Amino acid sequence: MAKELNQSQLPGLLGKLGKMTSIRDTELLEQSLLRSLGPLLGILNTSLYRTDEKQVLARVLHYHRSKVVESDGEARMVERVEEVLNLAELPKEVIALTENVRLLAKPCTRTLGNEVLVAYPLFGGNEVCGYFVFQRDREVSPVEDATIRGVLEVFSNYYALLDISLRDRLTGLFNRQALENSFDRIWSLLGQPDSFTEKLEGRRSIPGGQYYLALIDIDHFKQVNDTHGHMVGDEILLLVSRLMSATFRGSDLLYRYGGEEFVAIAAAENEKIARNIFERLRLAIEAHSFPRIGGLTISIGYCRADPNILPQEVLSRADRSLYRAKQDGRNRIYDHQELLAAGIFTETVYSEAEFF
Repeated sequence: MAKELNQSQLPGLLGKLGKMTSIRDTELLEQSLLRSLGPLLGILNTSLYRTDEKQVLARVLHYHRSKVVESDGEARMVERVEEVLNLAELPKEVIALTENVRLLAKPCTRTLGNEVLVAYPLFGGNEVCGYFVFQRDREVSPVEDATIRGVLEVFSNYYALLDISLRDRLTGLFNRQALENSFDRIWSLLGQPDSFTEKLEGRRSIPGGQYYLALIDIDHFKQVNDTHGHMVGDEILLLVSRLMSATFRGSDLLYRYGGEEFVAIAAAENEKIARNIFERLRLAIEAHSFPRIGGLTISIGYCRADPNILPQEVLSRADRSLYRAKQDGRNRIYDHQELLAAGIFTETVYSEAEFF
């Protein structure tokens, strides 16, 4: 039986909120939310469902606690967080429940046998941007309800502040600091073969199991600024970023790298699928009619994210591929591995760390 929250737990709750608001990374903040609410509600499993700008489910975090008895007879609690990006096989009852929460903008429950599935909305501004979900053997009490709402409000407000600090002011895409944070998270994951295998088996699922990093550059952008001024240039940057957001999937990561350059990190099963993802963007930009300038093109260089190679070197290889694409006439996509195979590039070793 799940234990009901009581007054004696309030000091612990305040301590958890204090620790939560000392975090400076949005990914760790989400994990902290689940770690805080699970024990307070007396449950072992909690989940956080995140939506994209269109309020479509984009990824899920599952938090699990379990008791492990050591060889010496000592028992201890073990916890783990699993991230799910491939959402094709989410439970139908969860999908139905979160859809009701989205429509009503308030908590909803659903009976599953002798237990209750509970979902609370997360708000970003005035819109639902995610859900806190858990399952237990009884309904939420008024005290628990007030506690959950309060913690989620603190979380959402603080998350918004962190998110702003990691966003480019003009385009709203992630900035360089967020890119560096993503490097730490992705390369740490790629560097753990066991975790990576688990992903492929669906326990920690990422679409396709491989990442590809692309550098994207707007062709002849300096000419746009020189001819039409920076106000028009900023409008073009904003439109390109919106087209990128509309073209890529919700699970792909997009950044403004600087000036007219952008970075995309996309998950794909193989190089062919990765190229198709980037080609969709190139075609979308080429087909769009931009104000004042009409047509516009982009060039793209990309490289597979290899756990044995520093992320800065992968970025450097994508940059070299981009430079070659611009040299060869622009409005094209080059893969670093293909350029190596063709003898255009030779294998190099990244020797100088460059930390933004």
